[in-house]
Amino acid sequence: MIYSYAFLLFAVVLGTASNSFAKSSEGFTKLLPSLASAITIILCMYALSNVMKNIPMGITYASFAGLCIIATAAVGVYKYGQIPSLSSMLGLLLIIIGVLIVNLLGKTAS
Repeated sequence: MIYSYAFLLFAVVLGTASNSFAKSSEGFTKLLPSLASAITIILCMYALSNVMKNIPMGITYASFAGLCIIATAAVGVYKYGQIPSLSSMLGLLLIIIGVLIVNLLGKTAS
């Protein structure tokens, strides 16, 4: 199970990298960031497919999507100076709470 969560974390890192490269590609008009975005999203999907061997698909994707949103927002702040509004920060906090509930309290058969 630890192996699956390690792959999930790896998928989040790759998904976040892919999102950042997509922003840098300027609508996929720049070759290197476009290729980097494509490669990282393919590796991300590979990692997610390994997670789904042990964690149910819905839990996997909910966790991945929520964590990737948070990580991408953090990259936006750090790399692009995109400071979220108070309401956006509240929404991000609710996403974190949702991911925690799904993983810590949700009981689902695989």
